[in-house]
This record gives sequence, structure tokens and C-alpha cells, in this order.
Amino acid sequence: MSDHERGAYTPPTDAPLSFDARQPVRGARPVPITLIISVLVLAGLVAAIFVFYRSGVRQAGDAPQAVGVPVEGMKTAAPPEAQPQDPAAGLQIYRSEAGAAPEAVPTFTPGPEEPQPRPAPTTPVVVAQAPAQRAPQPALRPALPAQAPAQAPAQAAPPPAAAKAPEPKAPEAKAAPAPAPKAASGAAAVQVGAVSSPALADKTWNEAVAAAPGLAAGKGKAVEKVERNGATLYRTLVTGFASREDAQAFCGRLKAAGKACFVR
Repeated sequence: MSDHERGAYTPPTDAPLSFDARQPVRGARPVPITLIISVLVLAGLVAAIFVFYRSGVRQAGDAPQAVGVPVEGMKTAAPPEAQPQDPAAGLQIYRSEAGAAPEAVPTFTPGPEEPQPRPAPTTPVVVAQAPAQRAPQPALRPALPAQAPAQAPAQAAPPPAAAKAPEPKAPEAKAAPAPAPKAASGAAAVQVGAVSSPALADKTWNEAVAAAPGLAAGKGKAVEKVERNGATLYRTLVTGFASREDAQAFCGRLKAAGKACFVR
């Protein structure tokens, strides 16, 4: 007969079942061997833990357990046979010889110089004597009036000597100013700057020559003073180039070094 209360996951079948799967199997149930083994293992573990706990932990009032060698045994000395043998016993490493050098006596450096007492003065000290008392001088008598001497004839005073006129000094020759160095002549020149003072012009020329020493060998210097918009400028020129191509090569070297210039 068919069962209308079957579950949704029961495979469909048209044949009626010969037994009811929900009914228990009749007869004796199997013995739970796995449960019995688990209980026995658990009981063994509990017994082992109890035994180890009793052997390692003392109860209240029990004497502490003896660990290691007793103190009485440690105080007694071990027999000579038990002592470790020194392999170097009986060896004479440092032996004394008959001709051994005597012990060196330490030599100490002299101590710092002590200040000496000052020598006694050799110059005898002269004791100053008290000044002798002066003898009483006789009383001064009034002086007699002196007679006027006869007047001598007045002599004419000599005329004063005429003052000599100072001799004119020879005019000193003035030192001639040193001639300014002439700029080297050439077909072209390179202007390397226009500054506000001659000192800066010299500095600009030196820096330009130092930037290209090979091309500037034997070249001259020229400084031109220019008035522009009420300000004074000093143009610095490097002169003495044989051709315009040499001047352009020198200017190109300066531009590569980061300086401004142009060929004139």
C-alpha cells in the first residue's frame, strides 16, 4: 500500500513498500563498544594525573622532599683518589740559571725643581746719620749805601746786519707718469661687458681671459668710457685678434662658459 506522508526527498516510486522504514528493527540492540572504550581511556588519564600530582606536590605539614646531595655529604672532603689529577703537576717551567741577570733597579726621574730661598743681600746697608746742628750765624749788619759809578759815554749801537735773502731752491723734476700699456692692435675686438667702474672693468677682463686662456694669449685690453642717460659706463674690450674668425671663436668660448660678449 502507498504512504501519503512520505517526505519530499523520498524518491518517487509506484511500487508499494513491503515494510515501514520509520518503525524500529525488532530484536536486541548492538552494544556501544566505542562509548565503553572512551570511558576507560578517560578513567586511565584521570588516574595518571592523580598519581603524578601526589608524587610531586607535598601536602600541608609534610617535610620537603630531599633533592640532590645532602649537606653532610658535601662538607666531607673527597678522597685523594677522587681528586682530579693536574697534568702539569711536577713540571718546572720557570727554571733559574746560574748566570741569570740581576734584578733591574727602577730608575726614577728627578722630581720638579723646588723654589730656592732668596740670597741674602751683599751690599751693606748704610744707616742714615742725623744731620749735624748748624753753628749760629752772626747778626747781619746794615749795608752801606753804594756810590753810583761814573756814567760811561754812550756808544753808538752797531747797525744790525742785513738779513740774507734765502737762496732760491732748484725746482725738483717731477716724475713723469708711467705710460699706459698700449692695447694690442688687431683687426677685431670682443666686448665682454659694460660696467660702472674701472675696477669692475679690470675684473671683467680678467674673468674673460681666464675663461679661455688659450685663445686670449697675447691679447690686449681696452676700456672705453661712455656717458649714457646720465650714467657713466666703462666698456671692456679684449683686443688684438688677427681676424674676425679668431674673435668669434673667443666669443663662442665665453658664451659656452655662461658669459655675454659680441664681436666688434
